[in-house]
Amino acid sequence: MPAYFLEIFTLTFGILLLMYEAFVDPKSKSNIAVACLIGLVAAYVMIFFCMSPDPGSDQASWSFWTRFYTIEGNALFYKGLILITAASVILLTIDYKKILSRFTDTPDTEDNTGEFYPLILIATTGMMWMVSAKDLVSVFVALELTTITFYILVAYMRRNVGSLEAGVKYLILGALSTGILVYGIAWVYGIAGTTSIAGIGEFLSTQDTPSYGLLFGLALLLLSIGFKVGAAPMQLWIPDVYQGAPTPTTAFLSVASKASGFAIAVIILTPFLENDVTHGAASMMLTVMACLTLIIGNLSAINQSNFKRLLAYSSIAHAGFITIALAAWNGTATEGSPTSSSVIGFYLATYMIMTMAAFFLLAAVRKTEGHEELSAFNGLSKRAPVLTICTTVLLAAMAGLPLTAGFWGKLFVVKMAVDAAQAGNPAMWWVIGIVFIAVGAGFYYYFKLIAAMYWNKPASDKPLEASHITKAYLITAAVVTLILGIYPAPLMWLLQ
Repeated sequence: MPAYFLEIFTLTFGILLLMYEAFVDPKSKSNIAVACLIGLVAAYVMIFFCMSPDPGSDQASWSFWTRFYTIEGNALFYKGLILITAASVILLTIDYKKILSRFTDTPDTEDNTGEFYPLILIATTGMMWMVSAKDLVSVFVALELTTITFYILVAYMRRNVGSLEAGVKYLILGALSTGILVYGIAWVYGIAGTTSIAGIGEFLSTQDTPSYGLLFGLALLLLSIGFKVGAAPMQLWIPDVYQGAPTPTTAFLSVASKASGFAIAVIILTPFLENDVTHGAASMMLTVMACLTLIIGNLSAINQSNFKRLLAYSSIAHAGFITIALAAWNGTATEGSPTSSSVIGFYLATYMIMTMAAFFLLAAVRKTEGHEELSAFNGLSKRAPVLTICTTVLLAAMAGLPLTAGFWGKLFVVKMAVDAAQAGNPAMWWVIGIVFIAVGAGFYYYFKLIAAMYWNKPASDKPLEASHITKAYLITAAVVTLILGIYPAPLMWLLQ
């Protein structure tokens, strides 16, 4: 099966469900959610039957896709990760639908919630296309498909002022990011004479000195990617948008959007980082971006009193760790030294498990307490002991505690930074120093929440209203986090 059938299937399925919701108007919108889940599972199964377009084929359709589309590298892994995240978001939305319906045009009914589920499929299509892009034009088109869909998803609770404010901020900064991306593409095309990633690599191989115009275009592209992944200095939108958007949308932005953003960063940056002429400048840009992101994300999270904003700054901090793997670029795997792409994939996979579970817990607390402040978690161990244990494991993994999956992600990143420093990049020693400060800050704000769950007096004695979906997801996520913390080899093998 041609690999691009995956995107065609997902997009078509999403549009058909939108039409079904608009013209048939089913009484229970949950049926649409179930249909979306079936479609995502089918798309995931299709991954195992995908094959790359044959460059030697005489078919015109193949030649078009060969120009813009590829499944080389870890593209299929990222597609699977995005599909799993999308399915998790659908499950989370089913749990969250009462709150979602409360802030639509007809409160306390499901009448205006049916469009939410197919929009997730459409955004998923854009992100899957992004990770297979091999041309800056296809990057732009796929990014816009994703971003425009998120404009709707962020502002979906239109009777909620916070959601509308988040939508406006995301729209304005998203439009700015798009303008920066197009301007960067124009500079790269003007210097290199092509928008093809492979063509840019060929152009760089003919250069003896770096072109400042090309590096300026690269800087603009990095700023646009920084918006997508939540890296400094384009992280300003994240706290407000994460807090105001519906929780399922926030989870989708935090995990799937970040995964696709870093996947496309690897694709775009590979020719610049593989070439000796531009490697130093590109690495320095990424080093500065990583350091700023780590400092802003971790230090800003310390004083947060809202759990969503805490997860927002945590998301920024994790983006900083992943950016280090790009700055300390390693394109060739050796014994004991995985590639940057593999480390990024491993970090994102474990990040998805931990973060999605945190949003499931947040939705349950929001449904019970009616707010998302950290005080709602006080004494949670007395009201939901099993879920509290699972949450403890997941928060400890986010902090990077040994014997959890989060520890290995951070360890791989630090090892890459040390290897790069020993190979002649002294700036990496500064990065390593900042990493230790960031990890210390992370331990503080994550374990502050853990302490509150066990030692603070609960606001009420009412049991936590957690659905079977939430309980199953949290328990599964905690078990997988511990298994990967003890034995991470299967996931690394899959990536390599």
